[in-house]
Amino acid sequence: MRDIKSVQKIVVKVGTSTLTFEQGNLNLKRIEELVRVLSDIKNSGKQVVLVSSGAIGVGVSRLRLSERPNDIKDKQAAAAVGQCQLMSIYDEFFRRYNQVVGQVLLTKDVITNKIMHENAVNTFDALLNYGAIPIVNENDTVSTYEIMFGDNDRLSAYVANIVDADLLIMLTDIDGLYDKNPSEIDAKLISEVQEITDEIRNNAGGVGSNRGTGGMATKIAAVEIACASDTKTIVMDGSNPAAIYDVLEGAEIGTYFNVKRN
Repeated sequence: MRDIKSVQKIVVKVGTSTLTFEQGNLNLKRIEELVRVLSDIKNSGKQVVLVSSGAIGVGVSRLRLSERPNDIKDKQAAAAVGQCQLMSIYDEFFRRYNQVVGQVLLTKDVITNKIMHENAVNTFDALLNYGAIPIVNENDTVSTYEIMFGDNDRLSAYVANIVDADLLIMLTDIDGLYDKNPSEIDAKLISEVQEITDEIRNNAGGVGSNRGTGGMATKIAAVEIACASDTKTIVMDGSNPAAIYDVLEGAEIGTYFNVKRN
């Protein structure tokens, strides 16, 4: 059993491939399940922050584009449309469980600019103290290459640093980190990682689905960021949000990264 029952501040990151169907439309049933679980966890006395991808993917579907755009301006337009719908749905579902949410859109400036970083810390502190659930995404509508996080895996790790989270849970479309390509029949899930080695990085190679921007490699990079604040990380399959309950009870689900900062 993993010793994480005592965690009080949790960041949950959910990726586009978990939130949407293959054609890009939102998986409303799964979103509502996730919202119910997070609301229940908050009701138990823990603080919860949700980092949610999906704005560009939803915008692509909403605008009836044939594929995810490559040009920054087209991505920004899709994000502007998609973020509206995504937050509207989150707000509706969370209100059903008597929860207040607040939207926080970030660019990488929040990491590199001391004043912006301090403002972010204060905003998160205030939201959590008021009992709200911050819902975080990259500010895709204004981000350019210089101020992009690049993917929400890294963003979630930076958010974990900002709020000084005890645990980061990354919901994805794979069970966790495997010792080789998970498509190989003899591939084995790695239950716990205590050090990020070159072998671990090599095992994480490859990219994610065509609906998102990250694969396991970006999650390993995120773990290395999160450990700067001694935040434990779990990478797990997001298709069954209720499994988060078992994770918080110490069940060995997904890959547990108990990596200490140097």
